[in-house]
Amino acid sequence: MPIVNLTINNKKIQAQSGQTVLQAAKEAGINIPVLCHHPALPPAGACRICLVEIEKQRSLQPACTFPVSEGLVIQTHSPKVQEARKFSLELLLSDHPLDCMTCNVTGNCVLQDLAYEYNAKGERYKGIQHRYPVDTSNPFIQVDRNKCVLCGLCIRACKYANGVEAIGLVHRGFSAHIGFGADSTMQDSPCEFCGSCVEVCPVGALMPKMSLGKGRDWQVKKVRTTCSYCGVGCQLMLEVKDNQIIKVDSVWDGPSNHGWTCVKGRFGYDYVNHPDRVTKPKVRRYLLDGGPKTKNESASSAPITDSNPWDWVETDWETALTITANKLRETRDTYGGDSIGVLTSAKCTNEENFLMNKLARQVIGTNNIDHCARL
Repeated sequence: MPIVNLTINNKKIQAQSGQTVLQAAKEAGINIPVLCHHPALPPAGACRICLVEIEKQRSLQPACTFPVSEGLVIQTHSPKVQEARKFSLELLLSDHPLDCMTCNVTGNCVLQDLAYEYNAKGERYKGIQHRYPVDTSNPFIQVDRNKCVLCGLCIRACKYANGVEAIGLVHRGFSAHIGFGADSTMQDSPCEFCGSCVEVCPVGALMPKMSLGKGRDWQVKKVRTTCSYCGVGCQLMLEVKDNQIIKVDSVWDGPSNHGWTCVKGRFGYDYVNHPDRVTKPKVRRYLLDGGPKTKNESASSAPITDSNPWDWVETDWETALTITANKLRETRDTYGGDSIGVLTSAKCTNEENFLMNKLARQVIGTNNIDHCARL
């Protein structure tokens, strides 16, 4: 791409032809505030917060959509620009709940940060305010249209990232709002509950229900990890408070998922601290005692006593794996390799499944191996 020369805030910089003013400024370390822009999504120029003053242009231009060209002279924080941004913010605040004291996204809200930066007030413009009912019918996501700023990020995330197009903008003017399917609920739309819309929402309009009231941004510890649900290797950022996961965020530089997740990866983390979760290997008591189980005795017919040979007993990994290996060897030597079957899982990596294939065919001596995505 050809290189063009331009000036931003009296600083001469170079940018690639085809870039936007916003991209060029960011690469040069110059901050331009945005509300409706996300680097992983196509620009829309909807919020008018990134307006800049460009020499020889009749009006202010949105930096997120205006392309760079040779010789541009740009001011990103001139008095005219500052006034326009404050005006746009105060119009948004005139129809926005001013409940920051109890809002779940306080401390992590783009609108709140911009209002603070530009000293925008919510009472300057009076008028009718929306009073939409908060939709809590969805098992994963709470929808509060009163807090929506119509940035369109959720619409673009659903369309360009997940390819579902379950979200759209319905009606016009003051009645415009985000809608699902034919302006219905998420359940009645093509929504796959991936949570991409929640991730890109700059305010509290779309919130994960499992995180409501659990903690604010400055109260949590963020831990990067790999999703455990399948072998794709999606990167996730966990928000942890009091040793409990309260939310899952995207990792935008994740090499395999680039920030996007499935419904299980984003919302299926409650198993981690579930009381029924098995955290140590268990074996039948009679296997630890060394003696065989009683003839013709089944787990259902055995009496429930402290010495019930069918009881599950916690043990260490070395003991459990040794018992498993010995039982597999004993069965193979007695009844042949084909008496054993092996199931592998989509939750394992390809390398792990390959090793299970080698174990089944070359060590145990059976071709009875299958793969199940439900394991």
